[in-house]
Amino acid sequence: MKLLSVVIPCYNSQDYMRYCIESLLPGGENVELIIVNDGSVDQTAQIADEYADRYPTIVKVIHQENGGHGEAVNTGIRHSSGLYFKVVDSDDWVDIRAYLKILETISDFVARIKAVDMMISNFVYEKEGVSYKKIMKYNNVLPEGTIFTWDDMLHFRKGQYLMMHSIIYRTQLLRDCQLELPKHTFYVDNLFVYAPLPHVKSIYYINVDFYRYFIGREDQSVQENVMIKRIDQQIKVNKLLINQVNIESITNPNLRHYLLRHLEIVTVISTILLIRSGTAENLMKKKELWKYIEDKDTNLYRSLKYGFMGRLTSLPGRAGRSISVGAYKISQRLIGFN
Repeated sequence: MKLLSVVIPCYNSQDYMRYCIESLLPGGENVELIIVNDGSVDQTAQIADEYADRYPTIVKVIHQENGGHGEAVNTGIRHSSGLYFKVVDSDDWVDIRAYLKILETISDFVARIKAVDMMISNFVYEKEGVSYKKIMKYNNVLPEGTIFTWDDMLHFRKGQYLMMHSIIYRTQLLRDCQLELPKHTFYVDNLFVYAPLPHVKSIYYINVDFYRYFIGREDQSVQENVMIKRIDQQIKVNKLLINQVNIESITNPNLRHYLLRHLEIVTVISTILLIRSGTAENLMKKKELWKYIEDKDTNLYRSLKYGFMGRLTSLPGRAGRSISVGAYKISQRLIGFN
């Protein structure tokens, strides 16, 4: 069995996928690279097949009709043979030294007949045109060099949370919890890093800057103008987070706190983007989203609405909305988002 399956979802990725793949090849025979060509109409398929021909024992290519990022990840889960599972988007890449350290750690788990449900590492915002590279680190909240549980972690600070870039799951855990991401939907990475967490019992943190998250393409899904155009998909994912995890049923206080804070930031982003759009239709969608949360879970609604971030997004009138947007812009700079 391979130590790690890395799934690379590709849609019209001809201009940057080679750099991503080349950064992952140093894993050698310990790694299975699964390139999922999600209905591309450029040279993506040919490039993927070229790598499969050159590295037949490492690279596997799956061609499918376009189903979106989530369906590409679903396909990767179904076809993975590695002990652990990682997603690397085709416009991102990994740091080789950190990569080899992670593989060494997994190999040590195997030698000691141990396994953890989730591994966490740092990631770097590679934002185009910005000389300072913000790093999302977790050494202030997670123990290093030891297997731990939710009981051993501290509370994450505002703007610090787990993203797809920082997580490696045990493959069988994803199958056991029956994770299935929706097709033709953006922002499903929030579901990937949220829905499995109640099933995670053991965790290991490696304090290395492994994943390099590129931000800068004009058509990138996290660009604010793009997110506003796709706001219905952001709202869809927001509601799925609420539906798929019943926070009230989580008994571990640290996990419960984390899930609530993660849901809070996603809901704040949805709310602020609806405000930023400035249309009457989207302001109505903002009211509908909060009504949905209230109808679904009154306690959750109160926690979100009357927490600091919720209050900030609920200030009345045009002046209140301006303050909310101003706070959002500050958080963008602090977090590196967008």
